[in-house]
Amino acid sequence: MLLGRSLAGRPIRAVEIGDPQLPTSLLVVGCVHGNEPAGIRVARALEAHPPAARVWVIDDLNPDGVAADTRQNAQGIDLNRNFPWRWRPLSHASGQYSGPRPLYAPEARIAERFILRVRPRVTVWFHQPLAVVDQSGGDPAVERRFARLAGMREARLTRYPGSAVGWQNHVLPATTAFVVELPPGPVRHAERLVGALRAIAAG
Repeated sequence: MLLGRSLAGRPIRAVEIGDPQLPTSLLVVGCVHGNEPAGIRVARALEAHPPAARVWVIDDLNPDGVAADTRQNAQGIDLNRNFPWRWRPLSHASGQYSGPRPLYAPEARIAERFILRVRPRVTVWFHQPLAVVDQSGGDPAVERRFARLAGMREARLTRYPGSAVGWQNHVLPATTAFVVELPPGPVRHAERLVGALRAIAAG
């Protein structure tokens, strides 16, 4: 499904897998920062092995950043600082420019509209390079279970203004969104990560 296009006109798509008759149990976002693309491979591997649940996958929310190998989108905006919850202005010099206002970036608007429409029970946002599952403010049991199944450690990372998971956990409090920070470089053991995602999707 075409959700929209990036600032430079690249398509941003969501793939529905599993059982479409069920409520959405899982959304996976493979890449938010263009220089952290390892989650794209995990997202596509999940698409190839659909669980017995309804799952949506956005392989790449920031295709312009991936093409340029930059954290930000083509406007120089850090998409993970451009969501409305506790947004505040961050400068270009910070490397985390949050845009002139919340949801200024078309990619952030695309994600916001889609999430509010499908209301996933769990959302996993892949990042790099810290190799941890972040205790992101949703249901800690879900985060803990994913970390155990994926063979990753847990940690509570810094809470940043305007983050996607902070916004999602605030506006959809009955759901859980969390960050999975993959190690640097190409992803290894994608099968184990896919297995963890499938288990989380199944409930």
